[in-house]
Amino acid sequence: MRVARNVGIILLLALGVAFVPGGGNAADTVLTALTMGFLAAIAWLLYTVSRQNRLTLATLSDGRRAILYGAFGLIALLIAGTDEMFNTGGGTLAWILLLGVAAAAIWRVWLEANTY
Repeated sequence: MRVARNVGIILLLALGVAFVPGGGNAADTVLTALTMGFLAAIAWLLYTVSRQNRLTLATLSDGRRAILYGAFGLIALLIAGTDEMFNTGGGTLAWILLLGVAAAAIWRVWLEANTY
């Protein structure tokens, strides 16, 4: 039942793109709205996590806090520059590598903060 409903929604959107004048623009608008909603959800999640872990963040050394915030900043820049990086030679590999570095930095700081 649930799968049939999802397929129906996708078919309805596809019909709008295929047969409505300016359907491609409408599809771009919907995709942009979904992307903005996704990014807003990520921002809200980070805000909530930072409020729940305020004491842990306050007890980090200045260097560790700089690494943590720098890694989150790098991820934000990677998201903003995704199209440009994917359209250059070797940019996709660099994007993946930088994302891995940022994730490893966040993981390392979190691990050190929660080790007794």
